[in-house]
Amino acid sequence: MKRLLSTKEVAVKLGVNEKMVYTLISEKGLPATKITGKWLFPDHLVEQWVESRTINFPERAALAPEEDLLIVCGSNDILLERALSLFMRLHPDHAAVFGNMGSLGGIRALRRGLCHMASSHLAGEGGGDFNFEHAREELRELPAVVNFARREQGLLTAPGNPRGITGFADLGAGALTVCNRALGTGTRLLFDRELERAGVDVATLPGYGNELARHLDVGLEILAGRADCGPAIRPVAALLGLGFIPVAWERFDLLVPKDRFFDKAVQLFLNMLPEKDFRRLAQGVDGYDLSQSGKMIFPGS
Repeated sequence: MKRLLSTKEVAVKLGVNEKMVYTLISEKGLPATKITGKWLFPDHLVEQWVESRTINFPERAALAPEEDLLIVCGSNDILLERALSLFMRLHPDHAAVFGNMGSLGGIRALRRGLCHMASSHLAGEGGGDFNFEHAREELRELPAVVNFARREQGLLTAPGNPRGITGFADLGAGALTVCNRALGTGTRLLFDRELERAGVDVATLPGYGNELARHLDVGLEILAGRADCGPAIRPVAALLGLGFIPVAWERFDLLVPKDRFFDKAVQLFLNMLPEKDFRRLAQGVDGYDLSQSGKMIFPGS
């Protein structure tokens, strides 16, 4: 049986006189029971009664973002979404969130201190080295750059490529409808560059203004028959059973400010990349090369 207090003991516990105890019983519902003519008070119920009437509880301390929260902003990627889910499964005391802002948006979010890492695949002038050129333009100091994966970019088509699309030059006749990615994304920059090389006038290209947020959305648009082709990565074609016309392999990197590089959540995520659990996420999905995943990248490498 739980401990029972006498009237005198409960008065001492509550810091009141014994007469007030009787008032609390009748007017405030103080837990009590009468046995052989005397009031007795279950100790644990008295404590619960006090707690239930407590006001102005101290607020819970906010979680320290550098310890418990990982924020990634930038370019959308299927494998990255899976990796963030894996990170939370492996580290259930952490939360990881992604802001789909495109590569350039991610770098600018990094500049404003809105995230721990930016995901980016922006090619340099003329299609050269990835990410460093844009990081120099946008950031006061070059960040640490860690490769997440290499992936293959190209054009998605309907299953079996029924329109017989062979490349970007086929889009100039105006008979094909495309869908597009948003400004500021690396995929949009690549798409525009290839269209310009092929001499395609985007002003007359049907569907060019239909901008979609994710690679997967491009695939779904084509699968639904609303577009004949669109720019996206090969893994989408592999997942949805679409046709794929390859254009180029690219480096998809994580950019980390040097003052956040050793944050606990950042290190836990980066250290996950060389491990088997992460690499299993890409098994059976064509279009990824993980040979450099988790490795530090330097300009010109």
